[in-house]
Amino acid sequence: MTETPFKISIPDEKIALLRQKLELTTFPDELEDSGWEYGVPLSDVQRLVARWANGYDWKKHESQLNSELPQFTRDIDAEGHGTLSIHYVHKKSEIAAALPLLFIHGWPGSFLEARKLLPLVTKGSDNFPAFHFVAMSIPGYGFSQSPRTKGFDLAQYAEVANKLMLALGYTEYVTQGGDWGFPITCRIAQIYGGKHSKAWHTNMPIGEAPKSTTEPSLTEKEKAGLERTSWFHRFGGGYLRQQSTQPQTLGYSLSDSPAGLLAWIYEKLVNWSDSYQWEDDEVLTWLSIYWFSRGGPTASLRIYFEAGNHSLGAAFSVPEPRPTIPLGLSQFPKDILVYPKNWTREMGNVVFDADHESGGHFAAYERPEYLADDLRKMFGKGGPAFGVVSGHSGYA
Repeated sequence: MTETPFKISIPDEKIALLRQKLELTTFPDELEDSGWEYGVPLSDVQRLVARWANGYDWKKHESQLNSELPQFTRDIDAEGHGTLSIHYVHKKSEIAAALPLLFIHGWPGSFLEARKLLPLVTKGSDNFPAFHFVAMSIPGYGFSQSPRTKGFDLAQYAEVANKLMLALGYTEYVTQGGDWGFPITCRIAQIYGGKHSKAWHTNMPIGEAPKSTTEPSLTEKEKAGLERTSWFHRFGGGYLRQQSTQPQTLGYSLSDSPAGLLAWIYEKLVNWSDSYQWEDDEVLTWLSIYWFSRGGPTASLRIYFEAGNHSLGAAFSVPEPRPTIPLGLSQFPKDILVYPKNWTREMGNVVFDADHESGGHFAAYERPEYLADDLRKMFGKGGPAFGVVSGHSGYA
């Protein structure tokens, strides 16, 4: 399992083909004054397609990513599924005793979600800890190889992640993740907790209504959170059914039409964030990672089918036996699932619980300073998970 330095380098012919496809886009019509009610407005997609085809400079952004993010690949064996080439970002802090931190992204994200968080957490001081930072492109995403066989479930994602950290020399580490990062880090905590995984943190806490008949009254903020959750289930969750039941069918469209891929993901970037001002080139870089990904856009969908055996309720829940290692929660009001605290505190051994006034689903990207501060409070001196990793206090 030798580490190989990696630089993103998309061939010119692939960039030319993308532009050709964009130039040939056929757009649908649109109802008058429909706004975002029916989906992404036509004018937004037309503007982004035009920019992607003429004006957007992928090579410039590719160079920026390569200079900002130290990237590598390494072959990892997944039991029963062969060997996969895994892409990851790895930045060691200048503080030798920094805590090893594994960051797991979700959909429709990628390793890009860690772009703003990395420079914050790798720095330390007398007042807060530093982290050795690893952001893995989960199999089928970004420049990680896709599973080639059926049945690649959450246990396999956890296995690959744990083996990556061990290969990097981190026999003990902590994890952070939202979206798919939540169930993957949860399985890591369940399977490898105590021995290798020493604590976990999620920015998408999951909850179930307590069975007690003496449930405490909800605060106004908690009521707003349940309203947000209800909105998602009614108006934002259609993609879940398609991706978890017939991902291959959808994949033909996303893999052949860059405009279709753009609309499919751009809708989530806007609707799932908290008034984040997405710049056009920022969106197109996000989309380009999917378009140019090693396995193609379809590969990113299959985790929905495999995980939880077609039951996303099972995938996005804490399995039994529940992990006993320390758990930290950070909640953001415009996430897609926002539950009351007395629900989320049943997830496990909750030792840290932060509730923010702003932010959405892409916390590491929208509010990286909030997430970095939560990790510092959880793992720093005086924090509830200080000293969980032997020999790695986070301080010089």
